[in-house]
Amino acid sequence: MKITAIRPVLAQGERKTFVFVKVETDQPGLVGWGEATVEGKPRAVAGCVQDMEPMILGFSPLEVEHCWQVLYRSGFWRQGVIGLSALSGIDQALWDIKGKEAGKPIYELLGGKVRDRVRMYTHFGGDTPEAMAESALSKAAKGWDAVKTVPIPITNILDGPRVLDEAEAGLKAVREAVGNGVDILLDMHGRVTPQMAIRYAHRFEPFYPFFMEEPVQAENPAAMAQVARATNIPIATGERLFTRWGFREILETGAASLLQPDACHAGGISEIRRIAAQAEVYYAGLAPHNPYGPVSTAACVHVDFTTPNFVIQEMVDPDDSPLSMTEFVVEPLSVVDGHIMPPEKPGLGVEVDEAACARHAPDFGSEAVRSSSRSYLARHRDGGVADS
Repeated sequence: MKITAIRPVLAQGERKTFVFVKVETDQPGLVGWGEATVEGKPRAVAGCVQDMEPMILGFSPLEVEHCWQVLYRSGFWRQGVIGLSALSGIDQALWDIKGKEAGKPIYELLGGKVRDRVRMYTHFGGDTPEAMAESALSKAAKGWDAVKTVPIPITNILDGPRVLDEAEAGLKAVREAVGNGVDILLDMHGRVTPQMAIRYAHRFEPFYPFFMEEPVQAENPAAMAQVARATNIPIATGERLFTRWGFREILETGAASLLQPDACHAGGISEIRRIAAQAEVYYAGLAPHNPYGPVSTAACVHVDFTTPNFVIQEMVDPDDSPLSMTEFVVEPLSVVDGHIMPPEKPGLGVEVDEAACARHAPDFGSEAVRSSSRSYLARHRDGGVADS
């Protein structure tokens, strides 16, 4: 069996442009699907997928690790977010082919499952404490027992009690609304400095957050470790880190006890498994980052089923993004009471609907698509650019 083509398939969702990756083989009808979505840079990663195609054309798609090594180590340059995302999508697609050829779901090829179901969490929002509480309650009513939000406003290098009071009021309202039966996860988006992250953490501790994600940018593990030492809230990070080398210093410095590699960015299924094993040595858990589409979700779930130190899995609530989560694939994985059961179909268990993607092909000249890139711009009150 040989790889005969690798191509990106783009589709415009509610909030972002999705990049799916199709790997074709010389076996009639046998193709694999992956996802390589990158916020604000869909054409860049799609172009990189095309650039990588000739590197493994003619290779066996069943030799997943060989293909991974060629894509990662060849061409002189180590990969950044664009290259690793392209590689990640291709890697997922190769595992999809391998599973289909074997007639087994991918988790069976990774050593078999170590749990009966995978716990999922989704997102809630709101601009006021009352709106946040209502949003969290609506998720809990649908069976989600873990929900995540961004609890803080844009915060300066050093800020006063106004922002702390605002953040505390929101979290307090949510905890009082949902009780202790729902875990609350906090995403700081790397927006603040260590000193402000510590101040926020001390305000949040009475409400027992499940974890605090990216309190500072992961580019400085020592700064994140400073926060981790100052609070009893578990620190999570990883969405902006790539490969096991990117996570090494996080673990060595004790900067985080929960790693969040992204199946679309960190190196695909192959590399997330290695990162999880690396984390286990440090008694750190795995909670893959995944605010993306149904293919990425499926890829994560297969890893989750086979990973002993897995904790919880992120996904977009299909009710919030029905186009992205249900229309772009033929049969998406279903969530029941906040959990996903083991997929039974061979490979990933989901198939991209190319006709649906074609109907929603992105128009990069349209204001809707352009504004999705601009939506990540954030500013401080004085007009200075803030981390988003």
